[in-house]
Amino acid sequence: MSSLHAPVTEISGIGEVTAKKFNKLGIMTLWDLLTFYPVRLEDRRTAKKIADLAAGETVCITATVFTPVTGRPSASGAMTVFRATLRDESGFLPVTFFNNKYIKTMLLQGREYTFYGKVSASVGRLEMVSPEFEPAGQERFTKAVTPVYSSTAGLPQRAIRKAVKGALELTKDILPETLPPSIRDKHRLCGLSFAINSIHFPPDLESAELARRRLVFEEFFILQTALRGQKLMNRRSSAFRFKDTDLSPFADLLPYELTNAQKRVIGEISADVSGDFPMNRLVQGDVGCGKTAVAAAAMYLAVKNGFQAAMMAPTEILAAQHYGELGPLFEKLGIRARLITGSLTKKRKNELSRELAENSIDILFGTHALIENSVIFPRLALAVTDEQHRFGVRQRARLAEKGEGVHILAMTATPIPRSLALIMYGDMDVSIVNELPPGRQKIDTFCVGENMRRRINAFIGREVAAGHQAYIVCPAIDDNPATELKAAASYSENLRAALPGVSVGLLHGRMKAAEKDAVMDAFSKNEISVLVSTTVIEVGVNVPNATMMIVENAERFGLSQLHQLRGRVGRGTGKSYCVLFAQNTDEQTLERMKIMVDSNDGLKIAEKDLTLRGPGEFFGSRQHGLPELRIASLANDLDVLKESGAAAEALLKADPRLEKEENIYLKRRIDEFFSEKRGYLA
Repeated sequence: MSSLHAPVTEISGIGEVTAKKFNKLGIMTLWDLLTFYPVRLEDRRTAKKIADLAAGETVCITATVFTPVTGRPSASGAMTVFRATLRDESGFLPVTFFNNKYIKTMLLQGREYTFYGKVSASVGRLEMVSPEFEPAGQERFTKAVTPVYSSTAGLPQRAIRKAVKGALELTKDILPETLPPSIRDKHRLCGLSFAINSIHFPPDLESAELARRRLVFEEFFILQTALRGQKLMNRRSSAFRFKDTDLSPFADLLPYELTNAQKRVIGEISADVSGDFPMNRLVQGDVGCGKTAVAAAAMYLAVKNGFQAAMMAPTEILAAQHYGELGPLFEKLGIRARLITGSLTKKRKNELSRELAENSIDILFGTHALIENSVIFPRLALAVTDEQHRFGVRQRARLAEKGEGVHILAMTATPIPRSLALIMYGDMDVSIVNELPPGRQKIDTFCVGENMRRRINAFIGREVAAGHQAYIVCPAIDDNPATELKAAASYSENLRAALPGVSVGLLHGRMKAAEKDAVMDAFSKNEISVLVSTTVIEVGVNVPNATMMIVENAERFGLSQLHQLRGRVGRGTGKSYCVLFAQNTDEQTLERMKIMVDSNDGLKIAEKDLTLRGPGEFFGSRQHGLPELRIASLANDLDVLKESGAAAEALLKADPRLEKEENIYLKRRIDEFFSEKRGYLA
């Protein structure tokens, strides 16, 4: 009997060389193989006679190899073409294979086989090119509902199917049922063994649908039970309780009146931090809504109650900007703030660590450098993470672990559809800042082609002449003829030639931190009029004088990412514009660009982005802590998501610690959700 965590080499026919090919697909163990779900199922049960075939259809035929397989070089000599003729009682059909040197020994004259493939028309006659085939009477993957998997070089579909069959055979007696009977009965779910078998090799499409629904439900159920359970655990922890604190000294120093939405969210935070358990709250709001001021108010509360606060940002530019904006304000309030980043010298980091340990720092801004082991907070009570989706669960947890009972405040400017938020932030309370400060204008957005290049350059020149500034975002740093993407380095040079007398700067991720800081500082002071950049300016950068955002190869970005980029302008009093250059003008690109042109509603854009691109690429980056969904789709399985969420809530109400015997395997799955393990079952 094998273990679910046994390596794939346990399967007959898989040696070390083949195992390495499976490893490239993320398949190390039998369990990995069982949960390597097909990307689609092909219904190969339709069989026809040769005389009834039509060009363009994909079908099965059972026929005898009438002529021996012969091979000859192609006209160009680049490959060898192998041909034979098939026959059944209704007629004859040519079949062709390319560069398959074993085909002569696999297809034997006079033997009968079942073939599955697409029928094409060539020189006035029908033929099949490179069909799959099996000996007649021994069909496994023809005349059946057959799985099609993602693959890699040297690992054909036949090999993957055979491996999955082997894994199913080895584990048929050891697959434990992970969902309690009460859950399965209430939600009419099939058993795990049936589901795993039928998602790969279903007897019919109805069985495949039953299997998929069970596995989608389980995937959502596990995640939501884990996150909601974590929320309950947080509420069993003791926390630093803040007293009622007068915020007017802080509010009076702000250069603007707080909006009603900001006041409401600050009130929600104040209620949290005065409670018995640690706050775990996400503040969500569109670009420019004033989330940073909300976070600053929370940090003020922490310090005035005798504690320390930390604020972690995903980039040095953003961390430095927060420190630059809030540091002087806090200094006026007698609050000592400092900045720590990875680019600081070891000596400076040691100095900051010493000041922190000596209680000489009240608020520490920083990047991932905040969670280094050498950074020790003696009285940390509030941890703030900005652009929450850029950090994984573990990174956020490490900051919270710098103290005991630390209040967590996370912020994101990326509007997140409710379905995605349930998965990403199921362990958090959510506040929404849904009001923009007065004076913010709508950003006019245009999608244009290369024929508008000269007019847009002239537009940039006029904006600069009026004293304004512009961003230009490129998807690449350097030129690559293979992709033909606009590259920031060469683009900046070309723009200097096209706009003589205009100061053009360059910013990208390969520059050293000090160089990036110098460029952004020059841009913020209007010493640089046009900044050509990669997406390093996507998050948080605030230059109110910038009125133009131009995005090259806009079709290469997600809608939510484009909305983030657009949010870099329109932050001052000047009328602002966003211009999207789209090189690819296929139907989906035009649909996506139209959404950007028609709407400034971040949530509406995010919902559409999720539908079009799926959650994996929703943020244009996978560094957001979203658990990998192997089979469920947040875009298409919303009903199951809601149903499984209600089930998770009911289960935790009845058994908060998952101590009942029927929940033993479920608890193991939950525990491993928060662990480093690859597999789920022991």
